[in-house]
Amino acid sequence: MISLHYQQLDKNHLFINNFLLAEHNNNKSMNSAKSTKSQRSNAKSTREDWINTALDTLISEGEEKVKVSLLSDKLNCARSSFYWYFVSRADLLDNLLQYWQDTNTAALVAQAQKPVASINMGLTNLYYCWTTKGKFNTQLDFAIRDWARRSGSVRRAVDLSDNLRIEAITKMFVNFGYDPDEADVRARAIYFTQIGYDALDQRETREQRIQRGKHYLYCMTGKKPTAEELAYLSSQLLLDR
Repeated sequence: MISLHYQQLDKNHLFINNFLLAEHNNNKSMNSAKSTKSQRSNAKSTREDWINTALDTLISEGEEKVKVSLLSDKLNCARSSFYWYFVSRADLLDNLLQYWQDTNTAALVAQAQKPVASINMGLTNLYYCWTTKGKFNTQLDFAIRDWARRSGSVRRAVDLSDNLRIEAITKMFVNFGYDPDEADVRARAIYFTQIGYDALDQRETREQRIQRGKHYLYCMTGKKPTAEELAYLSSQLLLDR
């Protein structure tokens, strides 16, 4: 009887120890979760952080992955901080679209309008814009076009931007005495060729690009480039290496 009594005491003692250990681990887990939540809540993220992370996600994963919860995880911040800067996810997506228009489209139009001495120099400015980092984000352009396949409003924005770009290139040719209809066709040939070139992910070096440059210029403008124009081509394409 005494042996049985002590066996029961040992079982009770073991039960109590296991219970206390479980409580300790549970409290430790809860404190850890609270600590992590507190750290996330205290993490500071700016509007630029949200925009840049959303742009990176749009380019690498598509617009369907541009979600507040996923972005907050990447930024390691509370989701609530998102609403300091944006009304909704749709508001963020609108800002991404506007960013694309204010950078890619605006950059290309600005280059087409830049004062130059000849049409070949004008076309060189466009090539500089397309091929130089920090001027035209080709991957973002493709991400927006992919998004446009699933969104009517984005498709309309892409059509508008394409038209603005082509019109700017057309006007550049007209300013150098080309017939408006010819200028329009040349502008379209240049623009669509560049999109195809980028889509094929050609791996030309800048040196190869420069070597072929005089032929590109001649084919697109119908004007054989002078030594001065080729020097300008080389100087522009070798910038920001």
